[in-house]
Amino acid sequence: MADRPLTPPTAPTAPAPAPVPAAPAAGTGPSALAVLTALAGSGEVLVLSPHPDDAVLSCGALLRRLADRTAVTVMTVFTEAAPPPYTLSARQFLRQTGAVDAEELYAARRAEDAAVLGRLGVARFHAGFVDGLFRRDAEPARWRRRAARLLPEVGHVYPTYRLHLARGRVAPRDAETVRRVTDTVRELLAPGQGVLLAPLGVGGHADHVLVRTAAGLSGLPAVYYSDFPYNLRAAPDPAFTGPLAATELSFARGLDAKAELVRGYRTQVGALFPDGTVPRVPEVYLVPAGVLGAPDRPSGGVS
Repeated sequence: MADRPLTPPTAPTAPAPAPVPAAPAAGTGPSALAVLTALAGSGEVLVLSPHPDDAVLSCGALLRRLADRTAVTVMTVFTEAAPPPYTLSARQFLRQTGAVDAEELYAARRAEDAAVLGRLGVARFHAGFVDGLFRRDAEPARWRRRAARLLPEVGHVYPTYRLHLARGRVAPRDAETVRRVTDTVRELLAPGQGVLLAPLGVGGHADHVLVRTAAGLSGLPAVYYSDFPYNLRAAPDPAFTGPLAATELSFARGLDAKAELVRGYRTQVGALFPDGTVPRVPEVYLVPAGVLGAPDRPSGGVS
């Protein structure tokens, strides 16, 4: 499918929402598929993917089924790199992927994303924001501009991966990016026209946390997905999940087919899964009580 054009939404009359299935008791339905289909109503599901590959890594199995039931658009947020000089962390990332030029790598990543999402039969929108590894201060102080010529880290919003980008926090200097991403989400999905599917931010990558933050600030109803494969070694942030009083749902159908889709991200799959095996792990979704309209329902349930 071609990129979805970005046009400000008109103010349509909100469709009458379909009844949302009640949150299940442990071990019973309904499924994540049924809940999201009902929440979308006659509108759509807008999936927020921090980077090319994140939506398919975390939601690929569900998206294959969901696309047969309702309109789905994947908004991939951070789809661009930047020219050198690169930080040490950025250079290490490029070495991991076998790339030399970051902008060429991200052109390849966008093409991979387009091909895989096309196989899924969903619409796509590449938002064009710069990845956190390459994001620079928009208006750096003069001393920063000078110092960054010798030490690129000084001019970057996240100077290092381990100490900055992976700490689970959005940098204060990224506030403008938060605002712009939030505005883009609102332009793609009007109130009453569907539901967001957004990352939980498991693993603490600032780009994932920023997209989660934008979903919350948009004022739109959102279901959250657990970020795979980072959820194999990390848990969601309880400071975020606790107030959601969410129902946890899982989806485990079609994991073999999902693994084949994941392999379509050839520039990334070797670094993510060095042994060549994509784990067949059920996808996990959190549906906030406010979205279900029942603040005290029990959690649990599988698809």
